[in-house]
Amino acid sequence: MQTEVGTFRRAVSTDVDAIVGMLADDPLGSSREHPGDPAYQRAFAAIDADPNQLLVVAETEGEVIATMQLSFIPGLSRKGMSRCQIEAVRVRDDQRGSGLGEAMIRWAIERARERECRLVQLTTDATRDGARRFYERLGFAPSHVGMKLAL
Repeated sequence: MQTEVGTFRRAVSTDVDAIVGMLADDPLGSSREHPGDPAYQRAFAAIDADPNQLLVVAETEGEVIATMQLSFIPGLSRKGMSRCQIEAVRVRDDQRGSGLGEAMIRWAIERARERECRLVQLTTDATRDGARRFYERLGFAPSHVGMKLAL
């Protein structure tokens, strides 16, 4: 889908290096991501094969400039409501402030509506104050406390 700030599309395997580069290009990602590791291609194949997953890139002039992953989660709670989980949102450093992030999130919300999801949810690291303010400005409420257990 073409927008003012770029084209949003399903990622393909040749996008993986650019995606991982964006995931690694921040203080948190730099310590946990390892560009070039073959594990990323295996993970991409699993994501791409799952009809409830949508790995998205934004591109302009053939360059990948942003990414996010949408997971469509069926559930029994709330009368069998499905939800959309937005994960791994990254906008390339030189594209921040252009409106691309907002356009991506609004695009994701529309995909959730098309899939008849009744809730869109996401988490952001507690240290990312700017990201939290960004999501709140778009209407997301910090209604729950996310918890994780590393295995």
